[in-house]
Amino acid sequence: MKITDLRTTPVRLPLAEPLGNATATIHEFSCLVVDLITDEGLRGENLIFTIRPEQLKLLDSMVHVLRDAVIGRDPDDTGAFWADAWRRINFIGFTGVSIMGISAIDGAMWDLKGRRAGLSISRQLGRCRETIPAYASGGLWLTQDIPSLVRQAEGFVAQGFKAMKLRLAGRIDVDLPRVKAVRTAVGSDIGLMVDANQVLSADEAIKLGHALSPCDIAWFEEPVPAHALGDSAKVAKALKMPIASGENEYTRYGFLRMIETGAASILMPDLQRVGGVTEFARVGALAASFDLPISSHLFPEMSLQLLAHVPTAHSLEYLEWFAPLYEEKIELRNGEAVIPDRPGWGIALERSAIDRYVI
Repeated sequence: MKITDLRTTPVRLPLAEPLGNATATIHEFSCLVVDLITDEGLRGENLIFTIRPEQLKLLDSMVHVLRDAVIGRDPDDTGAFWADAWRRINFIGFTGVSIMGISAIDGAMWDLKGRRAGLSISRQLGRCRETIPAYASGGLWLTQDIPSLVRQAEGFVAQGFKAMKLRLAGRIDVDLPRVKAVRTAVGSDIGLMVDANQVLSADEAIKLGHALSPCDIAWFEEPVPAHALGDSAKVAKALKMPIASGENEYTRYGFLRMIETGAASILMPDLQRVGGVTEFARVGALAASFDLPISSHLFPEMSLQLLAHVPTAHSLEYLEWFAPLYEEKIELRNGEAVIPDRPGWGIALERSAIDRYVI
């Protein structure tokens, strides 16, 4: 069996209400569906996205730049593809859109080889678990007032979530009342994460972290710019609460630098930016070598397969941004996400939905 065609389909997912964090207000998501077709008619699929619609063409172009690295390959040769693609991006760099292009094709190859073998990706990698704790990340935005935050937080608890994440503005006078209100609403048994989306300096983050400390924060996410590993390490040393980061990091080399500098105690690889299934698994092995927990970033339908494999997997970031494009929703049981064991990703894209949202 050989891969004979690569196809991309751009889709747009409008939001019923805008989502706001400290850096942006989001009105829609622009996604790229990536399909690999074999000479026997078998198809493997993947999904990548961008918040800014004008960047979708750039992602699409990068995927097609790497077309020659995958056409003609056996679907099982994911390692050979990754190594070839890595050589091809040497001149344009080993971070950013070039890695996203590798991720797009790599994930589709893994889905394809899973369908060929009749195995889920996690079974191919080596499965460690059947469920993973999920935290609610699809709410508690800066665009919401405190009464709205409280209602939504209580709703998450009613749905069975044992943890949730709230976005910060980066100002004590704004953030502290919001965090206190949510903590009071959900009680002491619910994990409460906070995310500053990189807007603080190290000193500001330390000051805010100390102010929030009585609220029993499960983790403080990206308190400083993602590239400022030294500043993140400074914050981590100054605060008792865990620092979580990694969604903006690329490949195992980026995560090795994070570990070496002590920038975070919870690593958060993003399937799209880390380098796809192949590189996520490598980062998982790296994290396990240092006994560091991993929590996925975005793409919950697909990240489940990697969290099933990584020994130190901590939790799934659960949100329904891409749910309209899938045939079914993730199954939740008492705050745990059930990891599907069907071939490939285990949850397939809904082709009629893709047709409905196609650009």
